[in-house]
Amino acid sequence: MSDQHFTTEQIAAACHELEGQPPEVILRWAVRAFYPKLTMATAFGPEGNCIIHMLAEIEPRVRIFNLETGYQFAETLELRERIKTRYGIEVEYVRAATTVPEYEAEHGGPLYVIRPDQCCLDRKILPLRKAVVGYEAWISAIRKDQTGERGKASLVQWDPKFDLVKINPLLDWTKKDVWAFITKHDVPYNPLHNEGYPSIGCWPCTAPVGEGEDERAGRWRGTGKKECGLHVVEHQSGSGI
Repeated sequence: MSDQHFTTEQIAAACHELEGQPPEVILRWAVRAFYPKLTMATAFGPEGNCIIHMLAEIEPRVRIFNLETGYQFAETLELRERIKTRYGIEVEYVRAATTVPEYEAEHGGPLYVIRPDQCCLDRKILPLRKAVVGYEAWISAIRKDQTGERGKASLVQWDPKFDLVKINPLLDWTKKDVWAFITKHDVPYNPLHNEGYPSIGCWPCTAPVGEGEDERAGRWRGTGKKECGLHVVEHQSGSGI
């Protein structure tokens, strides 16, 4: 990141200015404040696809990337191509240092079975750290009603894990808001959502959910794990502000 960090006061002022504003207004602010040193990570979830739709109209040159762990569903990879066709935006793949066969050979088998946190670190968090070098801010598609950690987030905040400003334009949206937007604008989405998968990550660690279950209940089912780690400490203050 550059030496011109957003200060605590600037972040607080931005949150005050943007409170209650629609996501499009928040994204326009982010583009004005940070582009071209603004990027976005997406897992092609419904929320992220809504933001891609908005960015296609606001500033389609914002770099958008996907953490291609090697364990993503075929439907997720195919969605990338549909987004490219629809918006002319080619989401960049950011990959881990090793392929899946190399990684599993190194650890004597699939690490996600016995150490899922380490697998997420190696195949998602570390690649993301490298991917955002040189950028000043990144856009995420989290909603505060998804998990307790995400509920602590702010519209604009300092992210000490990745040493840059994080912008959460859909923070105050609900699942109903997301799907209303998708329906209204015919936004491409993963067909697995129609098969009982409200939240989709890597295929070994994603299961369908039953009626009445939390929408992230199928992620790392049976482990108590709800986050890959990307969004766990974004609410903390960092010394770099």
